[in-house]
Amino acid sequence: MTTAQPAIPAAEETIRALREALASAGLNLPSLTLDPASCARDVPAPLIDLGRCDVETAGRLAEMVATFVRHRR
Repeated sequence: MTTAQPAIPAAEETIRALREALASAGLNLPSLTLDPASCARDVPAPLIDLGRCDVETAGRLAEMVATFVRHRR
């Protein structure tokens, strides 16, 4: 086992946490997944693929991010 292999479980946990957070806000990114090509290297460098969503979901996500940014200032 290389030292980089723990990166894959960490990426999977991040996907789970993101999916949970989005669901708690009533959002779903149905194609949210771990990019398999990024994990196929000798030293995996996992990328999270946010995938596709419909226009309504993208608009709601943009609204949530904008609201978050406004409240952080």
